Amino acid sequence: MLTRLATDHRADFPGLVTPTGKPWHYLDTAATAQKPQAVIDAVTAALGKDYATVHRGVYSRSAEMTLAYEAARRRVAAFIGGAEDEVVFTRGATEAINLVAATWGEANVGAGDRILLSQLEHHSNIVPWQMLAQRKGAHIDVCPLTDDGRIDLDAAAALLTPAHKLVALAHVSNVLGGVLDIARAAELAHGVGAKLLVDGCQAVARIGVDVAALDCDFYAFSAHKLYGPTGIGALWAKAEILADMPPYQGGGAMIDKVSFAGTTYAPAPQRFEAGTPAIVEAVGFAAACDYVDAIGLSAIHAHESALVAELRDALGAMNDVTLFGPADSAGIVSFLLDRVHPHDLGTILDEEDVAIRAGHHCAQPLMEHLGVPATARASFGLYSSQEDIAALVRGIERTRRIFG
Repeated sequence: MLTRLATDHRADFPGLVTPTGKPWHYLDTAATAQKPQAVIDAVTAALGKDYATVHRGVYSRSAEMTLAYEAARRRVAAFIGGAEDEVVFTRGATEAINLVAATWGEANVGAGDRILLSQLEHHSNIVPWQMLAQRKGAHIDVCPLTDDGRIDLDAAAALLTPAHKLVALAHVSNVLGGVLDIARAAELAHGVGAKLLVDGCQAVARIGVDVAALDCDFYAFSAHKLYGPTGIGALWAKAEILADMPPYQGGGAMIDKVSFAGTTYAPAPQRFEAGTPAIVEAVGFAAACDYVDAIGLSAIHAHESALVAELRDALGAMNDVTLFGPADSAGIVSFLLDRVHPHDLGTILDEEDVAIRAGHHCAQPLMEHLGVPATARASFGLYSSQEDIAALVRGIERTRRIFG
């Protein structure tokens, strides 16, 4: 039985129509979410009638925009159960992870130390750690997956040693949709004295996040997957950890005092925000948090979970389709149609006004583990519906006919 949201929110999203006015069946929310009119309006006002710089101007509009910018920080922090002084605005989750690698990692990871990742991580949660390990002479261990495509925390427990300084794992896989038991991951990491960084990109728009309850040390996510603008994301870190981290980039806004004799730095989080910040994007980020909270993440998760179950049932009835990932994945279904490359499937589906993602999804080590070069991925948002599933199934049937 499909659990529907109490209200159909599709009309809030002006991007969900084709140029000819027909419904666009957008099933690529895991890549980036469409934007509701409330976010568009907030960005438009911030870029137009409300626009001014922040932190520096003595005139009233600058002061008002500064208040709005810092209010956005408070809003984003509250959305994940954090405090205002624990949130650093970044260009996205990728920069947030790189920030940790370049600051905390440089100060705390040394020769012979170890970092634990998993087989399913996005490249953004692999490459920065590889670069750090190469610089410092550290080693990377890879946690395997369970048979249904989850991070195997029992295996992680066996792998972890006191040499591990960091465990970096995805909250929700961007390919398989499996949800990590962060509380247990934190317990395992802390048990050997390691910190836990969580890539929360796919989680924040789908399931409720409370960083205090989860007891992770770092949490990274992007606004654009949360129905907000591109070009901004956030790094949450425990206040005591953030306070000890050295600066990431130098320039304006992150300083206390500059002289040629030496420079002192602003406290966290401002210490990590060099230059003119993404003012407009921060306002849009906060508006996206407001929009999602007004609907409710529990309702969104139930809605997407029901759609996942329906699509997996439909695809599972096809004897030429291979499904990947756990049955209770969070909003994401990856699959293969026999003898059809995902790129070909995606192209034909596009002719039917259905948008999916096809490729390695920035998770090439996972593709190697699965033994495939690529998968097709359908991913849901709060605006997704049974009609989107029906359109996808029709498109698959047409693809079958084309390929014989």
